[in-house]
This record gives sequence, C-alpha cells and structure tokens, in this order.
Amino acid sequence: MGRARRVGCIAANAGRSGTYRRLAAHDRQHHGSRPCLGSGRKRGACAQAFGRSRGGFTSKVHARCDNQGLPIGFILTGGEASDYTAADNLMALPLPKPKALLADKGYDGDRFRENLLTRGILPIIPPRSNRKVPVHPDYRRYKDRNRVERMFGKLKQQRRIATRYDKTVLSFESFLNLAASRLWLKSFVNTA
Repeated sequence: MGRARRVGCIAANAGRSGTYRRLAAHDRQHHGSRPCLGSGRKRGACAQAFGRSRGGFTSKVHARCDNQGLPIGFILTGGEASDYTAADNLMALPLPKPKALLADKGYDGDRFRENLLTRGILPIIPPRSNRKVPVHPDYRRYKDRNRVERMFGKLKQQRRIATRYDKTVLSFESFLNLAASRLWLKSFVNTA
C-alpha cells in the first residue's frame, strides 16, 4: 500500500513542511543508502592484535629472548604495526638489564637507539637501506641473532602458532607461553 496508494508518503511526511516534504517519499530514504561504517574495520580487530598487511589479515609476534635463544616474553601487534612500537614494552619487562640488544633492521630508529644508550644497553642493529648516515654495528656479535630466528622456527613447528587459529589475544598468548615453556623444559632436560 505504501507508494502505490500514497499511504507511506503521507505517514512519512507528517510534521514536515515545504521542500522537506518531498525527501521522505519512502521511509528508508531518510539518511542515506547504507548504514554508517564507523572506522572501516571490524569491531575488536585492533583489540585482538589483527591488522592488514601485504599478506592479508595477520598479526606479529614480538619476543624477548635470553642469550641462549630461549623466549622470555611476548607482545602481539597487528600485521601493519612497525617493529619498534613493541620494543619499548619488551624492554620494560621486569628482568635484569641486558648488556646488548641484537635486533634486525625493523628496529632501527634514532629514538629507539638513543633510548637504549641512555639505559646503558648497546644496540647491535644493522642500518636500514634508506638511512642517510649508516651506523655499522659489531657484525661478529650480530651473528648470534640466529638464535632468535631458530627460536621462532621452533615455536612455529606448532601449527597453531604458525597459522594463528585463535581469535583472541588471550588464547593465542597462552599457547605461545605454553610452547615457550616447552622450549625451556627441553633446555633443562638436556643440561641435567
């Protein structure tokens, strides 16, 4: 009955005057053709450490290790986040201060280097290719960073970590901690 018999138009125009009367020809034509999208991403995606990157909808695992390559702590960020955004949180873990920090090019930033030096930590980070004045680290010490890469390889042997089946940060970090405790147990069993 709405448009054919003009009942919907009369009901929608009730209380309107003049030029605004024609805008409400149908009750769905008031505010636009679609609902408001908000910020353009799914609700809660940032809170669950998901983000868009070249590989799709992913997350990054940032880890702090000891000198033997055993994991100490983890922080999750979205896939689009820069590496050194999580570095301050990793360095703020309540652990003894390291003498040096071995990291890859993603952690190369002037503020981060200055922050490490003021804390008394030697940054051993290779320079990015676009740095105007490259800072060359001690490459003999930088070779020990392969222990960190091997640690990530061991963690990703668990399929649940490699593909991130878990939706929430809490369940994924819990499984990361479980896999890390497995690595720590292997090191203690081998030394005993």
